[in-house]
Amino acid sequence: MATAAKAIRIARTGGPEVLEYVDVEVGEPGPGEARVRHHAIGVNFIDVYFRTGLYPQPLPGGLGQEGAGVVEAVGTGVSHVKPGDRVAYAARPNGAYSEVRTMPADILVRLPDAISFETGAAMMLQGLTVQYLLKQTYQVKRGETILFHAAAGGVGLIACQWARAIGANLIGTVGSNEKAALARAHGAAHVINYNTEDVVQRVIEITGGAKVPVVYDSVGKDTFTRSLDCLQPRGLMVSFGNSSGAVPPFALSELNSRGSLYITRPSLPAYAGTRAQLEAMAADLFEMVASGKISIEINQRFPLADAAQAHIALEARKTTGKTILLP
Repeated sequence: MATAAKAIRIARTGGPEVLEYVDVEVGEPGPGEARVRHHAIGVNFIDVYFRTGLYPQPLPGGLGQEGAGVVEAVGTGVSHVKPGDRVAYAARPNGAYSEVRTMPADILVRLPDAISFETGAAMMLQGLTVQYLLKQTYQVKRGETILFHAAAGGVGLIACQWARAIGANLIGTVGSNEKAALARAHGAAHVINYNTEDVVQRVIEITGGAKVPVVYDSVGKDTFTRSLDCLQPRGLMVSFGNSSGAVPPFALSELNSRGSLYITRPSLPAYAGTRAQLEAMAADLFEMVASGKISIEINQRFPLADAAQAHIALEARKTTGKTILLP
């Protein structure tokens, strides 16, 4: 039996104005699916990429890859969650910008009672991202100094806290003194304001000329070359986003001339590709949050109907921490 719900849909790509708040019919879950009623929905920059068409998807379609709520029904073959379970998730397919959705059940994990729906929706994509970045893409060790761009953003604030818990020294880049204070308060050992300071020169000063073994860069076009210049020989460049635009083509000789650098472009689906991998990563994240080592900053809340306003604020870099939508 179909359920009536409100959802955000797009019929074409473009600016925030293409987001439409519409009535939808949500069907019964099929094999391997679950129907979830959202209590909170996470907003992420990847949603902007799909809205603008940078990342293509069939249209008309939905947006959003992160949410938390309660399972209403499950299809055949689903045993790891059941109706009434509190759950959270972060992964494709798009469609989280909705009151209710039917979705693949394999991306759902049970949310511990100690963690609220708002926190669950706010931490899954960014928290699991930080988990694989600091624990798997490069295993950050106690005492190491690392560089993390956009340190006052949602991913950045979690990374600051996780690095501090590991015992690493995180150098965070930010665009204002207010964001510098925020990153520092969350555990950044050093903060560089890229609008008033030379990032590469400051990294050289902070590290006594050694530079860093790894750079985490979600900004893309505006920071790519500077990121390479901050790496020590055989260092790792981790490019995991394009908030300033896509990284332009570059010659592999750029890696050679800087000392045999490595580069990777990771994504969450590749790290949480199996049920066992997802469960282990989520358990690690939940433990960090439930223990208080990581606090999830939800600094912007918008009604689901005002999703366009959330996108405007995100693209204007007016947000700090996490933005969520409330159905």
